Amino acid sequence: MTSLSQNARIAGVLYILFSLFGFVRLIYIPSHLIVYGNPAATANNIVAHEMLFRFGIVSYLIGAAGWILVTLVLYRLFKGVDQSLAVVMVILGSLVSVPIFFFNAVNDAAALLFARGADFLSAFDKPQREALVMLFLRLHQDADLANEIFWGLWLIPLGLLVYKSHFLPRWLGVWLVLGCLGYLGMSFTGFLYPQYDDKVFTLTQPLTISELVFMFWLVIMGAKQKLTTAKA
Repeated sequence: MTSLSQNARIAGVLYILFSLFGFVRLIYIPSHLIVYGNPAATANNIVAHEMLFRFGIVSYLIGAAGWILVTLVLYRLFKGVDQSLAVVMVILGSLVSVPIFFFNAVNDAAALLFARGADFLSAFDKPQREALVMLFLRLHQDADLANEIFWGLWLIPLGLLVYKSHFLPRWLGVWLVLGCLGYLGMSFTGFLYPQYDDKVFTLTQPLTISELVFMFWLVIMGAKQKLTTAKA
């Protein structure tokens, strides 16, 4: 295995690993604990499954911190292709978006406090605390919607790097750039026309799935060192 292919596979493994940590809070927790339109049921679910909710917070933070490592490994893989683009990829992919993840975890911590009803929150009655639980969970969702702008924008330099690399398929680079449109579409729809969230999510999946294909391509196929030599 060439050093280039080894770096590609390491990047792919880390990409998958820390994406799985993010999956817990972004997909699993909302689908199992949050009942939209029912603050009481949501608060009860959080209290009944408090450890799961806490694990969601921790996994969210681990995924965010690990994403810095993912972008740095990708930088090492692509810096020989175009160092300026690789730097932009790191900035958009982690340096801008990761702090938003960490700040957003505070919303979950606040939701948990109100769900548990600590003594110093006795000024709020139960329905008020349940409403505040839903408020902070909604703020968390909105922060993720805002962050999706950067989840999309970083795919532009990443896709261009893949396209220019000659050791990964060019079609994959084009697909990654198009994936940016998917994330931007979901973000803007969430703020402008939230009633169409589900429909837009379904329509954009063929675009955003490019990331999934990319990470598994890195792990399974690696990078083709000989193609780079042939272009030299």
